[in-house]
Amino acid sequence: MVNFHIPNFLDRYNGTMNMTLISMIKQAPQMFYDGVRIASVFDCFPLVWNGGRIVAGYMDMNTAKRLVPQYLGRFNAMGVPCRLTFTNPLITEKELADPVCNAVLDIADNGLNEAIVFSSLLEEHIRKTHPKMKLTSSTCKQITDITELKAELERDYSLVVLDYNLNNKFDILSTLPHKDKIELLTNAVCVPNCQRRGEHYRFIGKYQLEHCCPEELEKIRSGTANVEEWKCPHMNKNAFLRRNSPLHISPKDIYTKYVPMGYKNFKLEGRGNIFPDLAEQYVYYMAKPEYRDIVRYNLLCSAAAAAGSGRQG
Repeated sequence: MVNFHIPNFLDRYNGTMNMTLISMIKQAPQMFYDGVRIASVFDCFPLVWNGGRIVAGYMDMNTAKRLVPQYLGRFNAMGVPCRLTFTNPLITEKELADPVCNAVLDIADNGLNEAIVFSSLLEEHIRKTHPKMKLTSSTCKQITDITELKAELERDYSLVVLDYNLNNKFDILSTLPHKDKIELLTNAVCVPNCQRRGEHYRFIGKYQLEHCCPEELEKIRSGTANVEEWKCPHMNKNAFLRRNSPLHISPKDIYTKYVPMGYKNFKLEGRGNIFPDLAEQYVYYMAKPEYRDIVRYNLLCSAAAAAGSGRQG
């Protein structure tokens, strides 16, 4: 089994495309590489606990109770867990008590959904209040020390997302224990050993803490919100340029190198990506070459339909 963990359960277009992908893999497995399955979809609501990518906006309690079951439920009904990216590195005791975040956690904790964690403070809170919820250790921790990494793998995590700087260091990969609980980020947009990476995570965390409020939502609705973007020349690399990265893991390598070594969990990043770019990455990693055109066509049609494009009838 080759497990892919894909982005976006919140985005209207990418979320619809993800559901189409899941259905196609189940209904037409011959179009995809052997053993491919969607093991989870990761994303987050506009909450102060969110990290990794900015999610602008705000949810009050009534909105959370109304919408969260809908967004998570459509994937859960297909047997796919949703993983909440609770990876804000700037969480304090104050944010642990956030009522909407805790309500979302309550709703999500149904025995299927999971959380991705970075802050030890938030991790402890989740383990205490929701002891049965599966937790994934985030790549945001940037663990490259091998002794520390091996210790992390011994802890009670469902999965540990490897620091992508280790992606192609096979002398290390071959010696790691618990390969079945290691998740590899295959399509990293970052450059190797980026010195600004931690600062970027804190920038996102700071935004969530300062802007997840009713006032910001009103600005978004009125078109006056100013979402300050992180300045980095590498963030706009498309699905094709990413393949030139020394951190890149190709589909061929997944099947000829990583799977034979015992690795079976692979993450595709792309929260917030435009849907044609994400569709291209899906067909590249999962669809057999002779079926890529039809898989791509179906994915793009589903996303376009969600956007209201085209005619019906």
